[in-house]
Amino acid sequence: MVWFRKRYLIYLAFIVIALWWSMDVTGFELRKFSQISNIFDMVQNRFFPIEWSLLPLMARESLVTLAMAFLGTFLALLVALPLSFLAAGNTSGGRVVYGLTRSVLSGLRSIPEIVFGLIFVAAFGLGPFAAVIAIILHNIGVLGKLISELIEAADEGPQEAMKSVGATRWVAHFFSILPQIWPNVLSQYFYRFEVAIRTSLILGFIGGGGIGQQLFNHFQSFYYTAVALDIICIMVLVIFVDFIGGRIRARVI
Repeated sequence: MVWFRKRYLIYLAFIVIALWWSMDVTGFELRKFSQISNIFDMVQNRFFPIEWSLLPLMARESLVTLAMAFLGTFLALLVALPLSFLAAGNTSGGRVVYGLTRSVLSGLRSIPEIVFGLIFVAAFGLGPFAAVIAIILHNIGVLGKLISELIEAADEGPQEAMKSVGATRWVAHFFSILPQIWPNVLSQYFYRFEVAIRTSLILGFIGGGGIGQQLFNHFQSFYYTAVALDIICIMVLVIFVDFIGGRIRARVI
């Protein structure tokens, strides 16, 4: 059988060794799962009854988080879209432009939002502005790479047809490729939008504002009934974005 070839056995041995090493380094032990009942006890005894009196405040903070995520990903998409054409091998127009653009996108993508957030909080002060800039920069790198790969996989037929009727190279690229990849671009955008909501929560821990900062404050003060409300608001926020994104994708496709 093909799975018992020497090459696959070597791969399997490598995976087993990597798993064993990772579990040893991280202290991952299956016997620790026996303590999972402690989590249920904590939730039952400390998270209830939920502090519903804070709902108006948390609703406002949820809107701040939603605004941070939307603004960060939308502005990132506006910048990443033209950059992705320069970072795609079939539309960049030259190796220098291709290599330089890919390097910039890789550099932005390699720096986590939390690192950008720490830098910009120090530069601009506490608040959502620093968090939005952090989300923008990281997502330019991520969306630029993802969209450039969609561009490279696009059908070349429509491009050649537009060039044959006198369209310039960039007009042919833009108007023949973008309609092909647009549904996938939207899918990637809404996925990054959801990720940005979760990222906004982490950025709130360092003073980025929104519901993340409230969650951090409530944990620090052992206000667990408020933490339960924070978690519910976060879940509603992510489900809402997923629902809206699904409806928009269905209409476009």
